[in-house]
Amino acid sequence: MNNKTLAIILDEIAGLLEIKGETFFRINAYKKASKSLESSEREVYELYKEKGLKGIRGIKGIGDSIAKKIEEYIKSSSAKGSGETRQGRIKYYEELKEETAIRQVITYYFQTKGLSLQDLKENARKRKIIYSRFTKPAKQLLELAGSLDKAKEAIKKVADWASSRNLDYAIETVFKKWLELDRLKPKEIVKKPFYRDNPMIWSETKKKWYVIDKYGDWLEYAGKVSEIEWRIIK
Repeated sequence: MNNKTLAIILDEIAGLLEIKGETFFRINAYKKASKSLESSEREVYELYKEKGLKGIRGIKGIGDSIAKKIEEYIKSSSAKGSGETRQGRIKYYEELKEETAIRQVITYYFQTKGLSLQDLKENARKRKIIYSRFTKPAKQLLELAGSLDKAKEAIKKVADWASSRNLDYAIETVFKKWLELDRLKPKEIVKKPFYRDNPMIWSETKKKWYVIDKYGDWLEYAGKVSEIEWRIIK
């Protein structure tokens, strides 16, 4: 247990509050507390041992409500013997993850399509995206996957596979490909050399580069290697 671990949790709470649509004030409070913990010169559990809740509140940017959640985490961490420690927990954090699970699936799905949470909210506000249309399949995917992490993993596999083939994909695509998920492999991305839009080839025998012109003739390349353009061929 250290400040970094708690800082990550507080930052994740801020992210979940943002997905939930909470006020800027509440979201920012957790972000500030997270940064304060990361920059603190003292470990928070040491401060708690010395001064209790007052020691936690002494860290700049941490108010009473967040201090109590940190205290809960520290208290729920207990030694198991052999120097091992049981991971602490914050009830509010666990409840928030469960409450926002469906929205997290939807948000992650759109992230794989290159849309940030703010983009998603803006598009939903303008009715370019009908948010409610995605809640049912997101819930079904959660039930099918058994956990949020596995649902995200399934979306990622489909997204990588589809994107490498320039295909579109929907949450429903994950259902359709469910039994094939382990076999879905992104198409190999290959980089090939070009010079002024003409393809090039390397002769292993002559140890030279050649440019292939529009007539198919091989022209010995006399330029610099740095001038060769490498293009991704899907």
